[in-house]
Amino acid sequence: MLPIDAAAHSSRWRRRHPLEKAVLGLGLTVSAVCLPPWPGAVLVAAATLGVLLGPAGVAPRQLWRAYRIPLGFCVTGALPLLFQVGGADGFVALAPDGAAHAGQLLLRTSAASLGVLLFAFTTPVSDVLPRLVRAGVPAPVVDVALVMYRISFLLLDSVTRIRQAQAARLGHTTRAATWRSLAGLGATAFVRAFDRAERLQSGLAGRGYDGTLRVLVPPAVLSWRFLAASGALLAGVTALTLVLERLFL
Repeated sequence: MLPIDAAAHSSRWRRRHPLEKAVLGLGLTVSAVCLPPWPGAVLVAAATLGVLLGPAGVAPRQLWRAYRIPLGFCVTGALPLLFQVGGADGFVALAPDGAAHAGQLLLRTSAASLGVLLFAFTTPVSDVLPRLVRAGVPAPVVDVALVMYRISFLLLDSVTRIRQAQAARLGHTTRAATWRSLAGLGATAFVRAFDRAERLQSGLAGRGYDGTLRVLVPPAVLSWRFLAASGALLAGVTALTLVLERLFL
């Protein structure tokens, strides 16, 4: 199991309804995209961090380990805005307003990523997928997603064991050996994926599979107090952003 999935299953908000956490997390994400980068995205990031490290109870080290990957994509996406191609200054030159545009994009995307992580750190996928059928998503689509989600952990475990076996047999000592081990890893994982899928199909057929996976969904009741508090937080961030924007302008 991935660390973020383990954190979601042991979260303080594990028993809360997924819709409550979706309103809060995705609401903060939308606010980061729609509000002005300064000071809107900064306030959204601060509010999201406060919720993650406070009421949600996410460990700072776990949050950083998960956040650094999307943050790297945010930085990579902002860097091209610093340059322009063609023009009087040469084939490649610094863009006149490149730093401002790059900074705005970085603020928006990094704050929006925190909102998504808030939902991911508090809501297991296994709690969300079965409820999508009630939201109108076709049941076969949900079943395929649920099976792929569950089998992915088995494949990740197989890949980890294969890599450990290769390392124990000095399969990573040289560059050539590393490439051979990588090719063997891909081939073995490919074969095991088909083997797992065949065994899963046989198991479902033996249990009378009729086209629908029936799973137990943990009971959860919507908390209107939580929804009201989430709405108040989003409204407060929006109002503070508009006030500070007028002051700075």
